[in-house]
Amino acid sequence: MKGYYAHETAVVDEGCDIGKGTKIWHFSHIMPNCKIGENCNIGQNVVISPEVVLGRNVKVQNNVSIYTGVTCDDDVFLGPSMVFTNVVNPRSAVNRRGQYSKTHVGKGASIGANATIVCGHDIGEFAFIGAGAVVTKTIPSYALVVGNPSKQIGWMSEYGHRLNFNAHGEAICPESSEVYLLQYGQVTKKSGS
Repeated sequence: MKGYYAHETAVVDEGCDIGKGTKIWHFSHIMPNCKIGENCNIGQNVVISPEVVLGRNVKVQNNVSIYTGVTCDDDVFLGPSMVFTNVVNPRSAVNRRGQYSKTHVGKGASIGANATIVCGHDIGEFAFIGAGAVVTKTIPSYALVVGNPSKQIGWMSEYGHRLNFNAHGEAICPESSEVYLLQYGQVTKKSGS
């Protein structure tokens, strides 16, 4: 018993490891040797290339391409039509297989619709990449970035709210009431909050 659901139009190649409770929707292609955690949702017309690793509860919206070299931790959100690249200097006539750059997306990060993540640039935990952003550098945890090329414009809570820090470098999430600290250009969640 496979323990996951795949729509009849989805193609799931041999050698995939797919967790219990995961759903794979219309016209998606899951290629060999990828690992997809439990309770993921793979939208329609998604391509997941060989060797890709997705953690638990990853939400992949429609028309997303996840190429070899990408790993996503638990609770990552990949918005509609966003894309990862895996070669810095692609040319049709030059075979660069085996030269794929790696990209890691940290736990709880969200990547908005139509965003592009240029390979080799990791996305920190709970970072928030705005719709249409083009990421060309590594993004710190909790960062809010937008634009082309993307630029950091603030910080986000784990619940997806913009954080407003006071003079002491503290901010409170309006939904969870958790306290965040901004020190030396990095945000952390205050323990016990």
